[in-house]
Amino acid sequence: MGVFLFSYCEIYAAACLSTARLTAVTTEPERSHDEEGARVGNGAAGVLRGKRAWIISDGKAGHEIQMLGIAEALGVDAEIKPITAPGNLYKLTAPYGPPPVGARFGAPGSSFAPPWPAIAFATGRLTTPYIRALKRRAGMQTFTVILLDPKTGQRSADLFWVPEHDTRRGANVVTTLTSAHRYAPERIAQLRAKMPASIAALPTPRVAVLIGGPNGDYRYGPDETARLARALEALARSGAGLMITASRRTPPDLLDAVDKATETGQRFFWRGEGPNPYPDFLASADAFVVTADSVNMVGEAAATGRPIHVFHPAGGSSKFDRFHAALSEKGITRPLDDGRGLESWNYEPLDSAHIIAREIERRYAARLKMIPGLCQDGGCE
Repeated sequence: MGVFLFSYCEIYAAACLSTARLTAVTTEPERSHDEEGARVGNGAAGVLRGKRAWIISDGKAGHEIQMLGIAEALGVDAEIKPITAPGNLYKLTAPYGPPPVGARFGAPGSSFAPPWPAIAFATGRLTTPYIRALKRRAGMQTFTVILLDPKTGQRSADLFWVPEHDTRRGANVVTTLTSAHRYAPERIAQLRAKMPASIAALPTPRVAVLIGGPNGDYRYGPDETARLARALEALARSGAGLMITASRRTPPDLLDAVDKATETGQRFFWRGEGPNPYPDFLASADAFVVTADSVNMVGEAAATGRPIHVFHPAGGSSKFDRFHAALSEKGITRPLDDGRGLESWNYEPLDSAHIIAREIERRYAARLKMIPGLCQDGGCE
C-alpha cells in the first residue's frame, strides 16, 4: 500500500499540515461501493461533534491528511499524537506487539494517558500497536478507527477503512473509491471565491497540472517524458492557463521537459518557493491533468467535479489498474491524449471523508444506544 500514500500534501507537509490541535467542521456517504451514501438514522448525525479525538501519527503527512479530513467531517476536537521514534526492532515487528516501552502507553504524564478520547484514528503499521493498546485499555469508551490495511485481525479496531481497489473486506470494513482528504465542498467553494490575483489573471480554461513521478510501480523513461511534454505543449498552444506543480518524486529531466514544453504559454509554474498554491490550484481549476502514479492527487481533484485527464506513464499494478478503471467507469477520469486536447464533462464530486464520517457516526450512535450510560462519569470526552 505504500505507493498509494504519495499526495501533494505528503510531499509538501509544512504547507498542508495544520496545527496539532484543531476544532473541525462537519460535512454524507456510502457504506457500500454501489451506494451514493449511507442514510444516517436515529439521530446519529453529529453524535461525535465537539468530542475529543486522537490522531495517532507516524509523522507521514499523507497519513495525517486522511485522518484530519475525517475528523473535520465529524466536527471533533482533534489532537495529533505523534508516536515515539521507533527503533529497529519495533519497525520489524509492527503492526504486531505492543507500543515501545519508551512510549509509556497509559502511564500518567505520558502522551497516551487517560482521559481516553471518544474516538481515535491510526494509519500505517507503525501506529497500529498504539491503537490496539488503546482499544484494550479504553474498551468501549473509545471508538477506534484504522485507515488502510495493516494486515492485522478484524479485532484490532472497531472500524477499518480501505480504498475499494484494496481487497480487505468484512463486517467492520468500509470502503470508498478515493481516500479521505481535507477538501470538503465548502472549502473548495471558499477558496474559489477568493482566487488569488496571480491565478485569476490566467486565461480560461484554467488547467491544474499535478505531476508526480516514478514509484515502485510506475516508470518515467524518455518515451514517457516526451509523451507528457507533447501533451502539455499542445495545451499551452491552445491558450489554456496552466497551473503547474511537481513533487519531490519528479525527476529533474521530466521537470525540465515540462518547463520547456509550456514556456510559451500562460502559466503559473510553482517550483517549491513561496506559499504553496496547491489548494488554490485545486479550487480554481476548470480541468485537471494528473499523473496516474498518485492516487491521492487524483482523489483530491475528484472532489471538484471537474474533468480529470490522467497521464499514464509506463508500468502500473493491479491495485492502480483497479483504481483507475473504477474512476473511468464512473465517468470521473479520461486518459490524457496529446492529439485530442481537453475535453469537458461533469460528474458528482467525491467526498470520501464525509462518507466515512457518516458511517462512523452510525456505528458510534449504535454503541451509545446499546450501552446506556457509556459516556457518563467522564467517559467519551
